[in-house]
Amino acid sequence: MTSVLHRKSLGYTIFILFSGSIIGTAVGRLIAWLLPDGSVVEKFFLVSFKWGFDPFMLDLGLFDFTFGLHFEINVIGVLGIAFAAYLLRYYL
Repeated sequence: MTSVLHRKSLGYTIFILFSGSIIGTAVGRLIAWLLPDGSVVEKFFLVSFKWGFDPFMLDLGLFDFTFGLHFEINVIGVLGIAFAAYLLRYYL
């Protein structure tokens, strides 16, 4: 019975992992900013994987919408996701 009470919702889990990736990516960029320009370590922290689709416009005559979505995650962002997953599993 206790395992049913401690289940997390899917939205909560996605929010925690998404937050971990954002914080991790920001920390990675901060570390890269503090390092000397052009160094190998800086390049390592700035290497990122980009995924998504380009913006497109849907014109409905009276109004139009522009949709687009891109994900960009770096090495520290992956570590942020792993840390957030660890927190979610054991503490939250």
